[in-house]
Amino acid sequence: MLISGGDDLDIDLRYSRSMGPDRIHPRVMRELADELAKPLSIIYHQSWLTGEVPDDWKLANVTPIHKKGAKEDPGNYRPVSLTSVPGKIMEQFILSAITQNLQDGPGIRPSQHGFRRGRSCLTNLIFFYDQVTCLVDAGKAVDVVYLDFSKAFDTVSHSILLNKLAARGLDKNTLRWVRNWLDGRAQRVVVNGAASSW
Repeated sequence: MLISGGDDLDIDLRYSRSMGPDRIHPRVMRELADELAKPLSIIYHQSWLTGEVPDDWKLANVTPIHKKGAKEDPGNYRPVSLTSVPGKIMEQFILSAITQNLQDGPGIRPSQHGFRRGRSCLTNLIFFYDQVTCLVDAGKAVDVVYLDFSKAFDTVSHSILLNKLAARGLDKNTLRWVRNWLDGRAQRVVVNGAASSW
């Protein structure tokens, strides 16, 4: 069964997290975990089997979080999308299945550092620095080109993403769930309790 969790699945339900549009606080989920585990596992499994994603899980409150600098400058805020806590848990199950599928096959190269457990931008930098240092110590010339693709990942074509996941052999139930999850999403901006339209 896909939705088993496993020891490597780390679902973040810290009390400090905010509520999504469904108004369910992560603390409620954590404190009632024993009582909610069985009914939620049934809902999650049925959602995965049918590929149907509850509409509530597709809603998001976008809240600006101040990063640095003058609070009057809108450029100093980062938008954070707050979604349904039960939906986030299901997303983690699906993400775990996709990641496992990619790691088991030829999907993720060993040189990939971002979005992998135990690897980060810092481990990438350390690996890169070590390689450059070895080359310089050997008296070889090193040219470095820095590219920032961060904005490229803000707009990913859903059809291309789904085709690539299918090409990597992801099972049909998970593909159908992801397709449904991506379809019909809605968001609104919420600032100081005032909300825009969806």
